[in-house]
Order: sequence, then C-alpha cells, then structure tokens
Amino acid sequence: MASMLRRKDTDMTAGSIPRLLISFAIPLLIGNLFQQLYNTVDSVVVGNYVGKEALAAVGCTGPVINALVSVFIGLSTGSTVVIAQYFGAKDFEKLSQAVHTTILLTLATCVLLTVVGVLATPAMLRMMQTPEDVFDQAAEYLRIFFCGITGVHLYNSCAAILRAVGDSTRPLYLLIFCTLTNTVLDVLFTGFLGIGIAGAAWATVISQFLSAILVMRLLLRTDADYKVELSKLRIDLPILRKICLIGIPSAVQMGITSLSNVFVQSYVNRFESTILAGWTAYNRVDSFAMLPMMSLSTSITTFIGQNLGAGNLDRAKKAVRIGVVMGLVSMTILLTPLMLFAPQLTRLFNSDSEVVRYGSWFIRVISPFYLAFAINQVYLGALRGAGNTRSSMFICLSSFVVFRQIYLFVSYRLGGGLTAVALGYPAGWVLCTILLLLYYYLGKNAMTAVTVRD
Repeated sequence: MASMLRRKDTDMTAGSIPRLLISFAIPLLIGNLFQQLYNTVDSVVVGNYVGKEALAAVGCTGPVINALVSVFIGLSTGSTVVIAQYFGAKDFEKLSQAVHTTILLTLATCVLLTVVGVLATPAMLRMMQTPEDVFDQAAEYLRIFFCGITGVHLYNSCAAILRAVGDSTRPLYLLIFCTLTNTVLDVLFTGFLGIGIAGAAWATVISQFLSAILVMRLLLRTDADYKVELSKLRIDLPILRKICLIGIPSAVQMGITSLSNVFVQSYVNRFESTILAGWTAYNRVDSFAMLPMMSLSTSITTFIGQNLGAGNLDRAKKAVRIGVVMGLVSMTILLTPLMLFAPQLTRLFNSDSEVVRYGSWFIRVISPFYLAFAINQVYLGALRGAGNTRSSMFICLSSFVVFRQIYLFVSYRLGGGLTAVALGYPAGWVLCTILLLLYYYLGKNAMTAVTVRD
C-alpha cells in the first residue's frame, strides 16, 4: 500500500506529445477494460447459469445504467478540467479547494440519485417497453444497482481527480482488484448459491463500493497537494460555478445521449427475445470495442486542460491532430478481429444458435462505423479539455438524440425493420463527426471557452 500512496501525477505541459498521450491512455484503457468487466461478467454468468431471459433482463437495464454512469462521468468532467487547469497553472491552493468541492458535491448527488432511482425503476422499464417475461428480473437488478450508486459515483469522482493531475495508474490497480472481486462474487452468488439475477447485481454493488472506499482512502492518505482532508470539506462557490459551467453541459450531453439509447432499446424490444439477447451480446462487445477511443479521449481532455491552464494553446492544438491519427490507426486495427470473430464473441454470452446469428450480424453491420466514432471522440475530448462543453453538448444532442430519434421513428414507420434500427447508432456518429469538424475548423473560439485564467 505504501507504493500506492506515492505520487504518480504527470505534468503534460512539456515533453513528447505522443508519448504522454499513450502513456496516460494505456492505463486508462486497461482500467476501462476491467470496469466493463463488471457488467460483462454479469451477462456471461447470468446468460450461462440462469438463462437467456435473465440475459435479456440485464440487457434491458443497460441503457438506464449507462445513462446514469454517463451523467456521473459528465459531472466529473467539470472537476477534471478545472483541477487539470489549476494543476497546469501550478495554483495548488485553488487545486485543493477544487478537490474538496468535488468530493462534497459527489456525496450530495449520490443521496438524491439513490432515492429517485429506486422509486422510478418501474417507470423507466415501462418507458423502454420492456417485455413482460423479463420485466420482474430487470426491475430487481436495476433497484439493487441504484442501492449501490454511491460506490459508482464516488469512485468516478475520485478517479477523475487523480486523472486530472496525470495519474491514470493507481485507479487501474484498484479496478483490477475490484473487478476480480466482482468475478468471484458473481460466480459464488449466482453459480453456486443460486441467488439468480439478484446475486449478479449484489456482486457488482459490493465490488463498486470496494473501489470507492479504496480510492478515497488513497486520497485521504497521500501527501500531494490534492490530498483530501475531512476538515476542509466545503463548497467553494466560485470553483463550484466553474465546475458546473463545464460539468453540467457535459453531464446533460452524456446523460441524454445515453438515455436516448433507452429509446433505441425500445425499438429493439419490439422484436422477439432472441433478437433482444443478440442485441445485448452485441452491446457487451461494443462496450469493449469503444474503450480505446474513450481512453484516448480522456487522455486528450487531461492534456488539453493542463496545457491551456499553462497557456500552451499551440501545443494543445497539435495534440488534437496527433490524437486523430492515433484514433484512426487503433480502430482500423481493431476492426479485423471484430469482423472475423463475431460469432465467437457472441457465443461468450449465450450459445443459442439464433442468439449467435443475430449478435454476429449486429457486430458486422455496425463496427465499420467505429472510424467515425474515433474522429468525433478526439474532438469531443479536446473541447471538454478546453472547458467548451456547451458547444459539444449541442452538437452531441443534435446528432445522438434529435437526429437519431427522428431517424428511428421515420425509418421504423416506413418499414425499415431491424436493419434500420441497427443503423441508428452509426448514423448519429457520422453526423456528429461532420458537425464537430465544421465547428472546430470554422469556429473562432473552439479551444478557448472556459479556463481558470478567466
């Protein structure tokens, strides 16, 4: 534990840009892989020990859970950017105030979301037109998740603090430990004790609380300027305003975009449960395939935040160009195994031949569009690092919510069927990429929206 307490922060205002981006993104990628294993292990264990109806039930809860986690990450973005900019500017007094404001804000929102989530579970599932044969299991899984929402949010906030100062390594260590714990508890509760879908949910909640406790302990015991001291927990209103100016648009964008996936799920739910199980398997594969770009995007956000805090605008813009090349190369490499081994990947979640057929089809139809996703994630990460979350919010909501819902409604009414529904995601990615490129290169203030120098 002593090595965990030693400082591992990184100053990104000097040094090789590719090396810094890669060295920061790799621990993020590995950490994100392990974080995805939380729900994926649930799907594998439930799909094989309980049955395809339980797998479909877990899949039905996915859009709601992803929407909430996205809100947490969005709110954390405000803290990440503000803390990164203070760190880059070497203003350690403001850095400490931002850290303590973040922790207190996190704890307050957890209480509210727990109560609202538990009460609203049936309404959310009915809004998605969840099939009756999986409704009860989905409701049970989702309510248990809401009971443990504090673990999710507190971990994300504390990890955001560490990443803002260039430390992506220690959150990785904690995630590896807690994911292994989740795997053991999943098999124990569901496979051996026969608790069913509730066992998978409780295994995830317990593991998430463990990760939150450990990362909080790390911040309490470190000797760095971002150390958390309980006596200093208070809200600094000017800093809270900066966090909210950046975090709220980002949270709205990520939350509503993910929530729009609830409506996509509602279209899939209109098909038979075998197709729904295949869609669930695809979504699990998709959640892993997205991780390289999500990790690079977070790396770009921290890099841009620190460099704009230090006044290095040209260096920040150069990082964006390098990030696009890195993103396209990594996604091109990833596409080959996805296309070749789609049936084997689907079979990890359920061996039913029809489930494998539909899951493989979803993977092969949608995955080529990951190249567009790669480009838009770099520019979104850059805008977030600049504190320009309002513009990215409007672009993402226009592409992922408004356009996507209009597209799905019209295409479904015109008899587009399953293919039209499957292309709902890629269509939004392509439009988002086009709008971001136009805004970034034709707009005047894309990288100078909100900084601690204001």
